[in-house]
Amino acid sequence: MFRQLFDPESSTYTYFLADPVTREAVIVDPVREQVERDLAVAAELSLRLVWILETHVHADHVTGARALARRTGARTAVSRHCGASGFDRLLDDEDTVLFGQEHVRVLATPGHTPGSSSFLWRDRVLTGDTLLIGGCGRTDFQNGDADALYSSITERLFPLPDDTLVYPGHDYRLRRVSTIGEEKATNPRLSGKSRAEFVEIMTHLDLPEPRKIATAVPANLQGGTA
Repeated sequence: MFRQLFDPESSTYTYFLADPVTREAVIVDPVREQVERDLAVAAELSLRLVWILETHVHADHVTGARALARRTGARTAVSRHCGASGFDRLLDDEDTVLFGQEHVRVLATPGHTPGSSSFLWRDRVLTGDTLLIGGCGRTDFQNGDADALYSSITERLFPLPDDTLVYPGHDYRLRRVSTIGEEKATNPRLSGKSRAEFVEIMTHLDLPEPRKIATAVPANLQGGTA
């Protein structure tokens, strides 16, 4: 069972993964303002939330992790390299997160932030801000590193089968899904680009800071607010 949900204010995608037999479920990258929606989806599908996973410490929204944990008893998890203290479990590369008879495989994909992770489940990978549709996460704050991001994408994600579905953490044009093969062939920041060319592109993006960065990052290091 799989659901993709969208927060229009931050353009964040939130994901439900569930075992259809036991009804145990994982939610990835929940948004605080959408907690009631997420609880309603879980109730509608008769799901029992057991894990709340974050792909990284977000700068553009406050996570709903702590609020959902308080309401459901689910455990929270994020990469140990995020430097976050407000989580029940700190994840390492190649860890597995179990729910029912299913599991998510953790892929460490640093670069957007040092603790950025992607989550591989069956035929799809949830890439957070590491790999976006036709783009990638920025690297100009939160100790981002364009060189590390290039390695994460080309050495951890692009070796996956070309038909692996790519579900990103955001999309600002309402695109829902891509594939590894499509991103390898057409992503303008990566297709045919050397490491040096990629770093040059990322160095000169000249993007404004996320509007909520000053409040979102401190809150998300603590797992959000209840």
